[in-house]
Amino acid sequence: MRDGNELVGWGMATGIWEALQMPIAVRIVLSANGHAEVLGYDVKDRKLVVNEDEADRVRLIFRQYLASPPEGRARWTLELLADELVRLTEHDSISRETVRRRLVENDLKPWRKDMWCIPQVDGEYVARMEDVLDLYAEAPDPKRPVVCFDESPTQLIGEVRQPIPAKPGQIERYDCEYRRNGTANLFVFLDVHRSWRKVKVTERRAAQDFAACMRELADVHYPEAERIRVVLDNLSTHSAGALYQTFPAEEARRVLRRLEFHYVPKHASWLNMVEIEIGVLATQCLDRRIETYEQLAAETAAWEQQRNAAGARIKWMF
Repeated sequence: MRDGNELVGWGMATGIWEALQMPIAVRIVLSANGHAEVLGYDVKDRKLVVNEDEADRVRLIFRQYLASPPEGRARWTLELLADELVRLTEHDSISRETVRRRLVENDLKPWRKDMWCIPQVDGEYVARMEDVLDLYAEAPDPKRPVVCFDESPTQLIGEVRQPIPAKPGQIERYDCEYRRNGTANLFVFLDVHRSWRKVKVTERRAAQDFAACMRELADVHYPEAERIRVVLDNLSTHSAGALYQTFPAEEARRVLRRLEFHYVPKHASWLNMVEIEIGVLATQCLDRRIETYEQLAAETAAWEQQRNAAGARIKWMF
């Protein structure tokens, strides 16, 4: 700073500007020779920089030991995994958070498992699969419709005590005790190429019931069709013989002339598109206590009518 020609002091200009701020995580690894390695955050790629040798070792341990939990435990926990890593490596301790991050990095969820159809894939399996998939891929033909068919049992459950209705600040409450009122069966039809499904409620699912469904499919639902291709699973009652067992030979032959059965591979019912529709039915309509056969028939009919009117279709992705 100057006063005329005299220098009277020094000054400093300051400024404030916005800067990028974010939380980061770093680790420091001490080696045997006393050197410290800092594993930090790569700002450009926005990811934690990890020693690849150590990461590979951790991945190997996870793959080897995640298949089955320790004896006496149903599933792995972060604490159990941390203890196991300490036992198998030279680390004195490993935090729960470190294990969690390693699992995220490797997309592993050892506490979860799904029930899954694990098929035995052979020539017969592939042949049936290709046959069904070709039907799904065909252009719609009203004279030769493709209809998926399956059945699903359901329990009739009544209340022992009257539920308490919901009110502001309190959800509906129902008693854990219930009354078993027997079972019923749901036969479900689904047209692959248009928005149509039919739910038929029966007391059982014997060969005679299957035969009645097939005659109804041909005579009531598709009277103008020349040939109806039916996709179905390998249940013992799902056969042409069921129609001969139920109807006179002439009647059975008449119905079967208009039907063409296509069976999904064994242990691969997921290839039957109607399985998805049954899942929707279970979620939207049956996920509650339904007490009587008559109530079940009325509720499924209402669901069927609403879903057909809405133009709902299965979006097949396979």
